[in-house]
Parts: sequence; structure tokens; C-alpha cells
Amino acid sequence: MKKTTLLHNPTAGDNDFSRKELVKLITKEGFECTYASVKEEGWDAFENDTDFLIIAGGDGTVRRVAKALMKRKRLDKQYPLALLPHGTANNIATALEIRGEAGDIVPHWHHYHLKSFDIGKVHGLGEDLFFLEGFGYGIFPKLMKVMDKTEADNGTVDEKLKAARTALYEIVQNYEAKHCTIIADGVEHSGEYLMVEVMNIRSIGPNLVLAPDADPGDGLLDVVMVPESNRKKLESFLLSRMNEEDREFSFTTIRAKKVSIRWDGKDIHADDERLKVDKPVDIEIEILPEMLQFMITD
Repeated sequence: MKKTTLLHNPTAGDNDFSRKELVKLITKEGFECTYASVKEEGWDAFENDTDFLIIAGGDGTVRRVAKALMKRKRLDKQYPLALLPHGTANNIATALEIRGEAGDIVPHWHHYHLKSFDIGKVHGLGEDLFFLEGFGYGIFPKLMKVMDKTEADNGTVDEKLKAARTALYEIVQNYEAKHCTIIADGVEHSGEYLMVEVMNIRSIGPNLVLAPDADPGDGLLDVVMVPESNRKKLESFLLSRMNEEDREFSFTTIRAKKVSIRWDGKDIHADDERLKVDKPVDIEIEILPEMLQFMITD
């Protein structure tokens, strides 16, 4: 019998998974299950004989687990990660093509392959930061600031996503483009931008696909740049997503292993964390390949 540790965020998404229901579902499939809530102290004390970790939550929960794993010595056991997505956006699960209800996912854990997942490492902000989804400047960290002030805990996942997309559309209409110096693998791509996103996966924020060809395990970063000249195009993209239309859009994207950036503004984020800076800073970003391993079922 394989031993698992369930790392659960009971407040994620629509709160549709209880501890009792999840443990019952997992043990019914023949797995031994130890439970830990990521909201409680000591949740990250994984037992060495655990065969794999189960993450039940959204993108923020995956990030918390990744942070805990990165603190461990590289010689320690590298736990395979099984994902039960039930956050608001679930961008990481979508990138890994993990979809469906828990009852549909768990039975497939008997047969799986491992998918490597890179991590972006950020230098230059006083302490080293990392990201799983994306690191960027401009309209997305501005959206986080707006939503921090207005977002309520009530409402369905779909309502929260639509509210975020609507707020972002309003931000784009008035956001002042900033100068950004970008050097990707030695090549400069500077200009006046509404946003610059260094992405590890296809989508960020409220399920917005900005880098459709991004692969989190290819050892490369996808740098998405939206200049002032593309403001109307970005507005059209957001309107299409607000109206749930499936129109195709593409923005200037380059791939690189190392990226240097200097943004003449203060709006910065790493995944779902808004960062505060008092003045423009020089940032260095590198890709750390194969830091995580996710269980992907056939």
C-alpha cells in the first residue's frame, strides 16, 4: 500500500472539499493517507517514507508546498506531487492538463508518469524569490492591488474570475506605459510597455493565456511583452475573455534561460504575491530546471 500525505487548503476555491471526504476518497482507492492542513503549524513535516504528496488547493497552495520543498536539502527525498485542483484560477493544474473532480482524478494515481516542472529564480530584491507561474511588471500587479481592496470572500469561482477580468480591462484603459530595459540571453528588447511577464506556464492571473506554447519543463522562460502600441489589442483580448469568446490572440514572446530587467515603475509581482519597491531596481532571473515532479495520469 502506497503511503501519501494530503496537504489541504480548506479555504481554497468554492470550499467544496472537506477533510473527511478527501481522506475517504483517497483511502477507498487503497492509499494510506496522512492529513495536514496548510493552515496549521507543522504541516510541512513530511515523513520520509511518504511515497507522494497530494496537494488539494489552488495555485497559492502549490506555491506554499514548493517553497517548503525548496527549503529542504537537495539530497533529501524529492517527493512526487499529485494535484487535486480546487482553487480559483488553477493555472498550474491547467498547464499540467490536470482537470476534473477529485473522484475522477484519484483512481488514476495507480498508473502515472512524472512531469518535470522548472522554477524561476529572481535575484535583486534583497532576498532571493522564486516563481512557478510568472514574474512581471505593469498591469497584473496593479490588478492585485485593486482586488486586495475590493475582492470579497463570497461569490463563485466563475464570478471571481469575471470580476478580476473586468477590473483588469478597466486598468488597461488608463494604465501609463513604463519604460523597461529587457536583456534576454544577451539580446536587448527595450521599450515602453504596459506589461512585461516572465512566464513559466501558459497562463497567469484570472486564467488568461498569454504564452500558449509555454512548457513548464522545457528549461526556458517565456517573456511576454505588451507595448503601448498594443493597448487596443490587449483591451480586445480581455473583452473576449470577459465575454467567454474563444478568439485567438498572440503577443510578442521570446524564450530565454536568463533575463535581466529594469522597469521604470513600482508595480511588480511574483505569482500571486505583489512586491513593493520604492524605486526601479535591476532584476536578474534564471531558470532552475526540474525542481519539482508532478504526477500525470494517462
